Amino acid sequence: MSAATAVTDSAAHELARRVGQSMFAVDNATKDFMQMELVTCEPGRAVMRMRVREPMLNGHKICHGGMIFTLADSTFAFACNSHNKVTVAAGCSIEFLKAGQLDDVLTSEAQEQVLQGRHGIYDIRVSNQRGEVVAMFRGKSAQIQGSVIPE
Repeated sequence: MSAATAVTDSAAHELARRVGQSMFAVDNATKDFMQMELVTCEPGRAVMRMRVREPMLNGHKICHGGMIFTLADSTFAFACNSHNKVTVAAGCSIEFLKAGQLDDVLTSEAQEQVLQGRHGIYDIRVSNQRGEVVAMFRGKSAQIQGSVIPE
């Protein structure tokens, strides 16, 4: 890696970190209501974590699918906005593979697969503290006008 590439890569990581901090600071749904933690926000990648609490359980006493979806969707949002272009979901799908249990710590990892023009595809893996995959989510993003933070 050349020195110029390293500087550019470092600047992109710093920008993504600042974008993540800025978004998370005002994201009442994830931060306050869902009590999620933003672990990392990097260019095209994000990691979030959430503990399954009693109010998140459904009638089967397992984590409500909507809570798992929200964790994956939020992680998707941080990953696709990490380039500091205001980006929204254009579509998504989720596959639930294992039930989330009370007190499980779910970790959601989003990874950019493709970014072409204004559109991106992101895969998100949600796992429990034992490394078992709870859900797989795929999101399609669309960039709209504006930047998340001033550059």
